[in-house]
Amino acid sequence: MYMLYRIFLILINIRIYVYLWESRNPENREMDISAPALFLLVCFLLSCFFVFATAKSRSSSGGSVVLPPGPPPLPIIGNILHFGKNPHRSIAELSKTYGPVMSLKLGTLNTVVVSSPEAAKEVLQTHDHVLSARTSPNSARAIGYHDVSVVWMPPSALWRQLRKISASQLFSPQRLEATKTVRMKKVKELMSFLYESCERGEAVDIARASFVTSLNIVSNALFSADFARYDSKESHDYHDLVVRVTKSAGKPDIANFFPFLGFLDLQGSRKEFKVCTDRLLKVFQGLIDDRFRERLNRTEPRDGSRTDLLDSLLDLNQDDESELNMNVIKSLLLDLFGAGTDTKSSTVEWAMAELLRNPTKMTKVQTEIGRVIGENVVFDDSDIQKLPYLQAVVKETLRLHPPVPFLIPRKAQSDARIFEFFVPKNAQVLVNVWTIGRDSSVWENPTQFEPERFLGSEIDVKGKDFELIPFGAGRRICPGMPMAFKTVPMMLVSLLHSFDWKLQNGAVPEELDMEEAFGVTLHKAQPLYAVPVMKRVGPTSSAEI
Repeated sequence: MYMLYRIFLILINIRIYVYLWESRNPENREMDISAPALFLLVCFLLSCFFVFATAKSRSSSGGSVVLPPGPPPLPIIGNILHFGKNPHRSIAELSKTYGPVMSLKLGTLNTVVVSSPEAAKEVLQTHDHVLSARTSPNSARAIGYHDVSVVWMPPSALWRQLRKISASQLFSPQRLEATKTVRMKKVKELMSFLYESCERGEAVDIARASFVTSLNIVSNALFSADFARYDSKESHDYHDLVVRVTKSAGKPDIANFFPFLGFLDLQGSRKEFKVCTDRLLKVFQGLIDDRFRERLNRTEPRDGSRTDLLDSLLDLNQDDESELNMNVIKSLLLDLFGAGTDTKSSTVEWAMAELLRNPTKMTKVQTEIGRVIGENVVFDDSDIQKLPYLQAVVKETLRLHPPVPFLIPRKAQSDARIFEFFVPKNAQVLVNVWTIGRDSSVWENPTQFEPERFLGSEIDVKGKDFELIPFGAGRRICPGMPMAFKTVPMMLVSLLHSFDWKLQNGAVPEELDMEEAFGVTLHKAQPLYAVPVMKRVGPTSSAEI
């Protein structure tokens, strides 16, 4: 009778879960998951799992451990319904009740969420060696991407090699200086596009324009080639592909909570991820094939000063002892391609949205830019160091709108402790940097956009100040941070130097939609369109640039 009662409860809870999941997230429903056959299959699998898990937990109980507090879980589904459409917000609300170290039961997945600078330091520094593995999403596991991606793979010899290659070949001070001319050229092209839009009186999609600039900076570093042009369909396709990849990898998926259901792909995340990544990998394969042919036909020694990342990777691929096979190389290119474009364009879009909503702040940063750069069209990295208010705008944007709100989920490689709380082996650990950035005990007026808070402040984003860690910290800190701080301010200067901005169709700044679209990257739900208006400084047409 006990067994029948448990199975009956499972059936009821699964049907309730399906109904509530669809009503909360109708856009996630990619197939009819209430079809009778599929419903019975899911119920049967979960029934078997529940019986097994219950028996196992009974036999292994008795330890004296203190788990972090958290909301009471429902049978089977646990706290999945607490996740909501925007988990960073719903979990922030829960942390007000249960504290800065909180546990959630998400299906079969034990999850610990930290939401304070002190707790984040425990995860990212004190216990970094134990909590440096990753919890990979079902969408990435579908194509084995989690085994070869520098983002998702656990620390290993291959992971360290890929990090070292990225740091030395792309993000070192020497390489950033060597690629300075390319960055300046791409920013100049962005300004030309803005002048043309201004002359036509057309609104600019800020995220797409910033994405094209970031994309061409990254593609030149990787392949010595431009990938896109402004207002081209191909550029829009690349942007859509990258956004779809981050959304499919980041959205709540039932298979992330019940991994044994992954093969069913109930929400289409696997299919979406595979379709998008296959298209990008096909482009990379074509470039690799072209480079092989070029190397075979080369009659003169290669100019070492012009070597891009692809050349370096192909050189390493020829080493018999190297683990860099073609699958690993393409995965690294995919990691760098996505992370190096989407997060930058999203940050620029959020910064412009906040400045449009705060005209006095925009005037202040434009005045600083005008004072330092004057009417010059040409500006470079060295000018950014002379613009403290612009740098404060970037920091404040990252505080309010961190590109990756939970960072990349970590996994405990063994049992650990965060303060007095027990973290079991294989538990997922989330660092809610979105909540930390809006913590009233850390920040004054935490929801207000106030760049002035960083003027004269020693707080930085380099992983040492845990109240502001948009790039993470510890051994898995984002390696692309140095390039981001070369690129994002330069793009903002190009947008603000010669133009004033107004919203299209007479919209007023106070009504600007600031809703977020959750994924691995936190995008604006509604793209920001704004019309550039010529200022009385700088050139008067695109031909003068």
